[in-house]
Amino acid sequence: MSWEVLVSRPHFDSRAVAQGVPEKEPPVEPEVPQPSSGSATAGYRSAKYTPAEWFSKYHSILQQAGSDQHEARRIQRGSKTLYQDTETATLRTQAEGTCHLGERLQEIHHWRSELQRHIEQLLADTESLLALKTRLEKALDATETPYAIATDNLNCRTRRLGPDLVRDTVEEELLKEVDLIRSIQALLKRTTTQVVSQIKMNREAKQMLEMDWSDKYQAYNFDDLSGRYTNMSPDTRHHPSSATVQDQMCNHTSWTKFTQDNLSKALQEEHATHSLRLLVEQVLLDTTDDLRVQCSSVDRALGQRCGELIEAKTQLEMKLTQTLEQIGAQEKNIVALQQAIHNKEAPLRVAQSRLYLRSLRPNMELCRDEPQLSLEGEVRQIDATLASLQQQLSEARGSLSHLEESRMALEKDIMCKTNSLFIERDKCMTHRKRYPTISTLSGY
Repeated sequence: MSWEVLVSRPHFDSRAVAQGVPEKEPPVEPEVPQPSSGSATAGYRSAKYTPAEWFSKYHSILQQAGSDQHEARRIQRGSKTLYQDTETATLRTQAEGTCHLGERLQEIHHWRSELQRHIEQLLADTESLLALKTRLEKALDATETPYAIATDNLNCRTRRLGPDLVRDTVEEELLKEVDLIRSIQALLKRTTTQVVSQIKMNREAKQMLEMDWSDKYQAYNFDDLSGRYTNMSPDTRHHPSSATVQDQMCNHTSWTKFTQDNLSKALQEEHATHSLRLLVEQVLLDTTDDLRVQCSSVDRALGQRCGELIEAKTQLEMKLTQTLEQIGAQEKNIVALQQAIHNKEAPLRVAQSRLYLRSLRPNMELCRDEPQLSLEGEVRQIDATLASLQQQLSEARGSLSHLEESRMALEKDIMCKTNSLFIERDKCMTHRKRYPTISTLSGY
């Protein structure tokens, strides 16, 4: 048996160590003087507790355990309430987030449908403008034929001869037609430029809508996938940085305004396209009507001119026939006059021979008797008749000369009228039968 003095064990609180509380030093018990039992028992009494200490020790342990159990039950009750409340709040918050995602999907679907509708409308408008552009180009090409016809008519009519080379109604209408075609060509070119510009703006607006639609399509898929996530989904994971607010994010108002601005721009282009389509249709209708009306005016003027030429040519030919008849009659008259003059030569020679022989009578036989007077009267009468016949012959020859000049003038004028009629009827009017139809001038 050792005689060494036993030292009491220091108190160690495991709860304090577990909670990180610095360990407290055991209280220092006041030294109570013990009754002396002698030197033989001094070493045993110094290392033992007293009964009071023993009772105090286990009562304090019981009291501490009870206190710890009470605190544990309180914490358990609080924890149960807390996790029940947090579970309810978490589920409610998750349900609200899912509901908000559903509302967001509906909103995205609405705007995406609007974007799709306007995209299809812009596509249809652009197709219609492309068709109108093709019509305008065809109508512009179709005006080349009337222009070539009008200029060819003007060139042909410069080959008219003599007095028929006049600035008549036909030429004035042809000049009007040329000026009208030039102005229509300029108008069609300007209208085509407007259509091309509107097509470009429609495509730009459509591109903006398609980009917005594409973004909303991806956003819809992401939100739809997000809405399908549940607490049992195996593909969810922690993304701590995703909960932080990003500076580049826009708010709901600016998001809505962006789409509304795009739709407003698209609607503006749709209205502009509608107005331009009406304008183009009206331009094509008006230009076609103007060309056809002017074509009818030229045709009427040409028809009237051809009628005048035919009437004039007919009258000239009738007059030429009459003139030729008169020329024939006058030539016969001249022959008759010449024959009458020739017929007067024999009686004149007889009368003059008689007078000459009677002038040879001798002496008193040379008297102015009745035969002498009769012969002198006969000679004077024949001379007067010959003078009258010569005068009439001269007038007949002058008349024949005038008739020949008239014949030549009539034949020349008839040739001019024939040439003019050939130009007007066989050249101009025949060429104008190639004038484009209304559908061709309208661009179809």
